Formats: sequence, C-alpha cells, structure tokens
Amino acid sequence: MIEIENVTKIFRTKAGTVEALKDVSLKIEKGETYGVIGYSGAGKSTLVRCINFLETPDIGAVTIDGTRIEIDNEKLFLVKDGEKTRLSEKSLNKLRSSIGMIFQHFNLLDRSNVFDNIAYPLKYTGKSKKEIHDRVFELLELVGLESKVNAYPCELSGGQKQRVAIARALANNPKILLSDEATSALDPDATESILNLLKDLNKKLGVTIVVITHEMGVIKSICDRVAVMEKGKVVEEGRVYDIFSNPKQPITRKFVNSTSSLSKVDELVKKDSPLVKSQAGESRLYRLVFDKSVNNPVISEVSRKFNVDFNIILANVEAIGDQTIGAMIVKLSGEDKAIDAALTYLSATKVRVEAV
Repeated sequence: MIEIENVTKIFRTKAGTVEALKDVSLKIEKGETYGVIGYSGAGKSTLVRCINFLETPDIGAVTIDGTRIEIDNEKLFLVKDGEKTRLSEKSLNKLRSSIGMIFQHFNLLDRSNVFDNIAYPLKYTGKSKKEIHDRVFELLELVGLESKVNAYPCELSGGQKQRVAIARALANNPKILLSDEATSALDPDATESILNLLKDLNKKLGVTIVVITHEMGVIKSICDRVAVMEKGKVVEEGRVYDIFSNPKQPITRKFVNSTSSLSKVDELVKKDSPLVKSQAGESRLYRLVFDKSVNNPVISEVSRKFNVDFNIILANVEAIGDQTIGAMIVKLSGEDKAIDAALTYLSATKVRVEAV
C-alpha cells in the first residue's frame, strides 16, 4: 500500500541545513495500522508529510497503492511501465485525494459549523448538494456526531473536534488516513475514545492508518507494527508485540519502559532505595520478561527445581492485541551456583533475563 524507499529530506535555513530524514525506507501493508514513534525532532512528522507530499523529499521514492513517484532534487516523477515522466499538478492532486489526514490541533474552520467543515472537501468534487448532504450525514453517523451537525467548533470538546476532523478527512473515501499526533492535545478519556474510533474505522472501512506519535501507549493500543525514529533515521521496526517483548535499541527500551510500572525500578536504583538493595544472600536485581511463557508457572517451577527463592520487587502484565506479555523485577536468594543455574534455565524456557 505504502512503500518509502531511501527518502532524504533536507531543510535549508539561514543558520544552515538540517537533514530531517536520512535515507529512510519502510513498507506499510494495505489495511494495517502502522505506528511511527519518536521524540520531538526525530523526523516522524516530516516523514508522514512526505507520504502525501505536503513536504517534497530531496531524493528517494514513494509508492502509494501501486503509483510510484520518484524524487530527484525535489522534482516529482511518475514511473509507469518503466517510463519516467514529470508528475503533473493534476496527478498529484488525484494522488492526494486518496489520502486523508488529521492533525493535533484539528485545523477546523472556526466560522463554519460541523456540517460545512465536513462538506468542505466535497464542494470541489462536482457532487450535487444532495450527494454532499447524504455523505456528510453518513460521516456524522460514522463518527457519532449526528446531534452536533449545526454546532460550531467553539461549542465542541477536543474529542468532538477531532471526530469532525476525522469525518472531514474521510469525506472523499481515502484509502489511507494519516494521523499526526491526533491525540496529543486530548485528555486521557478523549484519547481512548479517538483511538477506539480509529480502530473501528480500520475494521469497518479497511482504511490503512499511519499513526505519528511520541506516546508508546498509543502504539500499544492501536498499531499492528511500529517504526522507531531517532535523528531522522528508522532505528528499529517490527510487530508491536515483538518490539515490546524484545526492544533492541536504547531509545526503544526507553519508550517501552515509559508505559510500564517496571520503569520505576530505574528511579529506585538511582535513589539507592532500600527496596532494591540486596540483602545478605540475595543476588543483584534482574528483570525477567515473559511472553509465550506468561501463562505458565515458571517462577514456582524454577524455585522448586533449584531451591532458589524469588523476591518480587515489581511486576506487570501487558495485553497487546490478543497476546500478553509479563515482566517482573526480582532478587534471588540461594547458593551462587543454584542462582546461575536458575537464570540459565529461565533463559532456556524463553524468559528474557536482564541484569538491572
């Protein structure tokens, strides 16, 4: 559905140049919800704006639903049957019409009511007034705002404004919906509501959704796969479950830990808390991560088998899609050889063991 190949984007200012994207490549499958996460300045918003060409890359290629666009020195070329021609403005607008986008601050027309905000992108499509009317009410029902048809943005909550923005983005039946920090300005309840709506739309409409965020909780809630960005590059990519169960890059581990109570252990260690200090006969702290073994009594089994006691400091179980992953911070008591053997056995049973 979406393929980005070796895309580089450079911003040139009086102060110098900033390489916002550095040879970025990724592939997003039709009908999936794909997340891109990174801190401010990582390049994630620039990346998503290159998908619909609100930003033009300096070089690279972007393929949207079979339409391949190659970019050379910020010039767009359509590649078809092996031939390359300059992409016309008409063709670019047609491509953009297949992509909807929602933003952090909604971008609604303050002086227009809900009906007119949603109808706005339909007014230039040649549709009749009745067709526009019917489509707007179809969208209002889809996002659950039928009763707000005559309301103005100033009369709506943040969550309601974002529902209007989503309806407007879907007006032309796009195959792709880009969400650029769409829940960042919302309270937790509204965030959950909007994420549930996006899930429903993905199932009902089959629309491919690209979610840009700095919040790992959003990724965990809604996405199938995720790319982690840092300093203009994709540093890690994979299924959300795999990223949570075995993050490889330091920045990815930081994001994963931000959604878990287990991250508190780092703060406890820094503060030299008595809770994490080893007593006589106890081992150092270990983080144990369970995925496929989460439903098995592994701890009690290892304790009996090796005569080792587990002191559980913190524990957490996460549900990611239809799978679960568990983790705990523990101290072990027993003979050194027995502790080593227990840790080796845990690793052999697919429990990830990390010294804290």
